[in-house]
Amino acid sequence: MLRALGLGDLLTAVPALRALRRALPDHELVLAAPRALAPVARATGCVDRLLPAGGPGRAVPAVLPGAARAPRLAVNLHGRGPASHRLLAGLGPERLWAFRHPGVPAVRGPAWIPYEHERLRWCRMLRWYGLQADPDDVRIAPPGRASPLPGAVVVHPGAQAPARRWPVDRFAAVVRGVRRAGLPVLVTAGPGEGPLARSVAEHAGLAPSAVLGGDGGMPFEDLWALVAQARCLVVGDTGLAHLATALGTRSVVLFGPVSPALWGPPRDGPHTALWHPLPGPEAGRPGDPHGDRPDPRLLRITAAEVLEAVLTPVSGASAPAPAPVVEAAAP
Repeated sequence: MLRALGLGDLLTAVPALRALRRALPDHELVLAAPRALAPVARATGCVDRLLPAGGPGRAVPAVLPGAARAPRLAVNLHGRGPASHRLLAGLGPERLWAFRHPGVPAVRGPAWIPYEHERLRWCRMLRWYGLQADPDDVRIAPPGRASPLPGAVVVHPGAQAPARRWPVDRFAAVVRGVRRAGLPVLVTAGPGEGPLARSVAEHAGLAPSAVLGGDGGMPFEDLWALVAQARCLVVGDTGLAHLATALGTRSVVLFGPVSPALWGPPRDGPHTALWHPLPGPEAGRPGDPHGDRPDPRLLRITAAEVLEAVLTPVSGASAPAPAPVVEAAAP
């Protein structure tokens, strides 16, 4: 199973991984993904072994070192092809499941559909091959360890690209409002995000000890416990949002430039997805998620509405429902 991407990518693939685990109980399920995601893969309960693999950015790995023998089945959960198809085909599998692509005519899979919700996409592919797959089957078990501050509001200002980073002063305003409400709050930092998290804390009047992580980020086991036992997570469209979804932790997720209809949480969870598309006929189309400045859709979200979402109990999600896509099964 190839999914050599990031934390959020792996967690959105949990429904597909779980479908494979149920359908192939006697197989060894090997996930090709970055080595740093090994504890996350274990936490899903769907993966027997991780094969370290990755490319620069979101590129397809050049090789899969350590894949010594041909698998009975190779499953492309990485992309539409053709590079990822060819990488897996090079292992000599008995079967290769993937979306069809004209560059690899031997693969007879379903059609790739642009602007499809990520969880639904991979479940649809597996259903085409005859498996039962539920795109809302996202949950993973909480860890057996204590959070450093149970019941805290956790604020995570970082994101991989500037396009998905809400401004520091707005995060700080939310932190101040949470503190005025008498709630404990922590700011987290992923790898390389220490200066950003410390800036939010400083602007909000928090002590440096309220920042967890730093230039190296937090060990996954610590982050797992923190999010599992948090009162609420405030976060942009990034991997930590998907961890809250997987754990059933209440979250307020700030979307832009990509709509929650493509990457948002399930509607029946305790999540609030904030999204203000630009006006006009192209409102639903995403912007550049890798852009070098905050996306204008993201900047339409105010600190006041984020704070209101954090402090107001919710019974369900506000994310738009992904449109169902139906395609006939393979003969």
